[in-house]
Amino acid sequence: MARIELDLAHAYRPNPQQDSDYALLPLKMNFEDGGAYALLGPSGCGKTTMLNIMSGLLVPSHGKVLFDGRDVTRQSPQERNIAQVFQFPVIYDTMTVAENLAFPLRNRKVPEAQIKKRVGEIAEMLDMSGQLNQRAAGLAADAKQKISLGRGLVRPDVSAVLFDEPLTVIDPHLKWQLRRKLKQIHHELKLTLIYVTHDQVEALTFADQVLVMTRGRAVQVGPADALFERPQHTFVGHFIGSPGMNFLPATVAGAALQVAGRQLELPAASSLPQGALQMGIRPEYVELTEAGAPGAVPATVRQLQDIGTHLMLSAEVQGSVLKARLGAEWLHLAPGDEVWLRLLGTHTCFYVNEELVS
Repeated sequence: MARIELDLAHAYRPNPQQDSDYALLPLKMNFEDGGAYALLGPSGCGKTTMLNIMSGLLVPSHGKVLFDGRDVTRQSPQERNIAQVFQFPVIYDTMTVAENLAFPLRNRKVPEAQIKKRVGEIAEMLDMSGQLNQRAAGLAADAKQKISLGRGLVRPDVSAVLFDEPLTVIDPHLKWQLRRKLKQIHHELKLTLIYVTHDQVEALTFADQVLVMTRGRAVQVGPADALFERPQHTFVGHFIGSPGMNFLPATVAGAALQVAGRQLELPAASSLPQGALQMGIRPEYVELTEAGAPGAVPATVRQLQDIGTHLMLSAEVQGSVLKARLGAEWLHLAPGDEVWLRLLGTHTCFYVNEELVS
C-alpha cells in the first residue's frame, strides 16, 4: 500500500489559458495509506482523469504524483504496482474463475502454493468459492465484474486499487451487496482503495473520505456527515442529498438578516459579512411553524408528495421553490395553502461567492 500525493493540473489541449481549458484545475490532495476514498461528481468533472493520472495511464500536463514521497509522475502502472478495475468487466472468457483470479499472480511468478491460497481467500470474500472451476464465459455480468474486482484485490503487495465506476453494469439490487462486500474487504485487507462514481449513495456508503468534484475542481473532501451538514461549496449542497440543499438570496444589514421580505434577527455571536449572500438549509431541517415565528418566512404550498416514509413539501418563497421533509401529520396541506417555514437555525449555512462562510 502507498500514500499518494497529488500536486498537479491537467489540460488535454496545449497552452491552456483559462479555467475551461483544464480537465483538472490545480489541486493538492493526499490519499493516506490504507484509506477508502471516493471521487464523486457529475460526468465530465475530471474524476476519471484524476484516477488515470494516479494509475499512470495519463501523465499530468503540470505538476507531479508521489507514492510514499517517491516521484512516480512518469512511471507506468506496472512500475507503480497499481491495480485498476474498469467500468466494464475485463476478464478472459476462455479461463475459469480461478484462472482469471490467479492471472496477475502467475504473471509475477508467485509460487503456485501461494497463488492457490490467495485465490481461495479472495474467492471466499467475493462469495465465489463454488464457481472457481466454471468458465467465465457463461457467467452473468455481475459475476464477471466480481472477477474483475477480485483480480484487482488478489495482489497483496499492490500500492493501491483504483475503481472506475465498477458497478455500472450491475443490477441495482446487487449493487448494495457488492458495496458492502467491498467495504468488508477493505476492513480485512487494509488496502488503499480509490473509487470513482457519480452516484452519491455509492460514494457515501463505500468511502471514509469523499472528494466532491465539479468542472475540474475539487471543492470539498470529508466524511459523509461533513458533506451533508456543512457543505463547503454550494455545489456540494446541491449535489449531496435527495433532494439537495435549499438556497435563498439574503442580505445582512446590521444585526438582521433580510430574506423573502422578512427581517430575521441574527444570533448575538453571528459574524456574517454585511451585504448580499446565499442562505442554505437542507429539506430535513426546514420546519413548519406558526405565523410570524422567529427565524420563519411565509410560503405558498405548490405540491405535497407522499413518499411513503415521509412527505415532501414544495413551497414557493418569493419566486424560489423550497423543499421540506415533513411527517404524516401535514398530509392535509393542499396547493395554494399559506404556511410559515422556519429557516434560521443551527443547521443553516451561508455562502458568499459559492463558498461557505465559517
